[in-house]
Amino acid sequence: MPEKVLTSRDISEVNEPLSAFAEWLKEAEASEPNDPTAVALASVDSDGMPNVRMVLLKGFDERGFVFYTNFESQKGEEILQQKKAAMCFHWKSLRRQVRIRGDIEVVSDEEADAYYQSRARASRIGAWASKQSRPLESRFALEKEVAKYTAKYALGQVPRPPHWGGIRIIPTYIELWKDGAFRLHDRIVFQRSNSGEDWTKSRLYP
Repeated sequence: MPEKVLTSRDISEVNEPLSAFAEWLKEAEASEPNDPTAVALASVDSDGMPNVRMVLLKGFDERGFVFYTNFESQKGEEILQQKKAAMCFHWKSLRRQVRIRGDIEVVSDEEADAYYQSRARASRIGAWASKQSRPLESRFALEKEVAKYTAKYALGQVPRPPHWGGIRIIPTYIELWKDGAFRLHDRIVFQRSNSGEDWTKSRLYP
């Protein structure tokens, strides 16, 4: 475990949420039994109906939080249409949660290509084979698609599909939540109107 742990008092003293998130994520990587970067991703469809699913965080910095997806999937279409999304990390081993809301942007081709080529070859083939979120008549049909693209890209690099890439959530709201005794939790909220602005900090009732 990292030497420093953000206690309840320490949360109150945090004035910038991204450094606190980085520290919490580092601790989660040491304590969570599986997928410390797993995060619930929320979007809204064209009828205003919400959807939520788990994805993996693949990077974050001062610009925002990045995950990768098929842009033609349900989540891809919803997020690109609405231009906004939300995330919720919950690290059970640490009894902590982080909520994030904001607008989105598509990451650059260079950034997407670099991450895509870092994936296992079978995962790169899968990005071509899976028509994500669309009806699948049988498992065999998916296996046929995998075989087709495995043969097509038998030699050399597997190129990134044009419909696959990264989405960055540019945070305007970040909430740090820490479990407290008798449900008297600590909730510290940071808000700003636009990227690059200073954060405004407040505390919420649990």
